[in-house]
Amino acid sequence: MFGDSFFNKVEKKTKVDKATILSLASKVQNSNMQDEKVLRDLIKEISQVAGKEVSEEKTQKIINTIKNDQVPKDLDKML
Repeated sequence: MFGDSFFNKVEKKTKVDKATILSLASKVQNSNMQDEKVLRDLIKEISQVAGKEVSEEKTQKIINTIKNDQVPKDLDKML
């Protein structure tokens, strides 16, 4: 689905390697994305990997976006 250039862009911007990205993607793919606890756990894990703190307000916005199916479908264009 995504080529090495995508992963290289992400790694350059975030310092997160391809293996970690794929591991997180697998967790996301195999999780119930309508379960708020699951979403909170995933957001926390991703923020730790990226080394970025996510406020409670931002966490809630992310959860609402996901639960309302408002996530952009073409993530490659976001980079």
